[in-house]
Amino acid sequence: MTIKLFRVILPVPNIAQAATFYGHLLDMPGKRVSSGRHYFQCGETILACYSPRDDGDAWDTPANPEHIYFAVADLEAVFLRCRTLDCKRLDAEIKTQPWGERSFYLEDPFGNQLCFVDEKTTFTG
Repeated sequence: MTIKLFRVILPVPNIAQAATFYGHLLDMPGKRVSSGRHYFQCGETILACYSPRDDGDAWDTPANPEHIYFAVADLEAVFLRCRTLDCKRLDAEIKTQPWGERSFYLEDPFGNQLCFVDEKTTFTG
């Protein structure tokens, strides 16, 4: 049996704000698929920004409690883009972690935690 992760939901309270933020962060426009969902194709996995209220649902969702990790070819370019965005929190610099990954961490405007890793240093155990 083959299992493939194809979509990760990222809860946001405002889909328009999320589409703008993540469009700049990921350097791609993504695609609005409903009034409360905006998809970004990240390799084989879709990052799905989802706003329940904007989608017509009667509930809110909290931010993800743990980090979502992205492997990127140009870590420095992504870090520089992040410095121009409205992040709640952003590491002061790129660091090499004890397990060998070069990375930085941030929190988006909605409280979701993200990490960007140099694709040449990803550690998978």
